Amino acid sequence: MSVQLNPYINFKSDAAEAIKMYESALGAKVENIMYWKDAPGDIPEDLKNRVMHCALRIGGNLLMLSDAPPNMPDNGHHGYGIAMQFDDAAAMSKAFDALAVGGKVTMPVSDAFWGSKFGMLTDKFGVEWMFNCPQK
Repeated sequence: MSVQLNPYINFKSDAAEAIKMYESALGAKVENIMYWKDAPGDIPEDLKNRVMHCALRIGGNLLMLSDAPPNMPDNGHHGYGIAMQFDDAAAMSKAFDALAVGGKVTMPVSDAFWGSKFGMLTDKFGVEWMFNCPQK
């Protein structure tokens, strides 16, 4: 049996902005994107140009996201984090700094007791990220 986990983030209305930031900061590539206007049925005008589903390729992984429909409760982005494993400390620091813009660094990148460079932040969309790079 093979299983792949793909984190899925729901945004209230700024998924398109998050996609652009993740493309720039993390080198993400859009593999698939659909907008609410592409769905069947009567879609409210203010929802039509929002993201219904997006699959972003980051390295060998997929991050999926969307703008949630207005009737979905907003629970924020609390209680989970997305952990990223790097093999290049300079690339990790560059991605960390880019995602930190407009957000909040909760633990600056530093040497961790387990032999890695490690840092944590919450990006400007409220998504919590953990960065880890084992040191040789």
